Amino acid sequence: MKVDLSTLSSHPPIVGSPNTTLAWEGLWPDESATQAFAQSLASQLQKWTGGRDARIELRGNLGTGKTTLVRHLLRAAGVQGRIKSPTYAVVEPHQVGSGEAAWPIWHFDFYRFNDPQEWEDAGFRDIFAGPGLKLMEWPDKVAGQLPCADWYITLAAMDEHSRHVHICAGTPQGLSWLQAWIGSAQDEN
Repeated sequence: MKVDLSTLSSHPPIVGSPNTTLAWEGLWPDESATQAFAQSLASQLQKWTGGRDARIELRGNLGTGKTTLVRHLLRAAGVQGRIKSPTYAVVEPHQVGSGEAAWPIWHFDFYRFNDPQEWEDAGFRDIFAGPGLKLMEWPDKVAGQLPCADWYITLAAMDEHSRHVHICAGTPQGLSWLQAWIGSAQDEN
């Protein structure tokens, strides 16, 4: 007996790859351009519906500026004090504001993971199920464990200072934010 599986309904995948061809690309000639991008993104995340609960994967080789981007983004979001890299701790929690206006932000660095199961063993499923912005470096180290990211930001070093940036969406919500981002970038030109 043959069953036509295309007629069955399904739920959105928990884990997956970006499913859109829409993308934004840019060139940051220096760190000040990275900072300007981070400031704009922090502002938009707080305005976009659901943006304060976004999941953003940061991809790129060592030294491409993933942590630098996150530091600028955290500072632009309002994080005060020292901003540490989570390379050894794996996650650094932050919170901007208090009470009803509180915005939890989680910065993950999975570089030191050797097995994707370590993500589950560390109890990160609960963090991802809760509110807050999740910024993830080295997500490939926990392949198959992470929920789909709203945005995938890939950085590539062009030289010592400049970076090529590619952003694509992995969720319908991320796609709507990307469309808004592209629209605002066109308005600036």
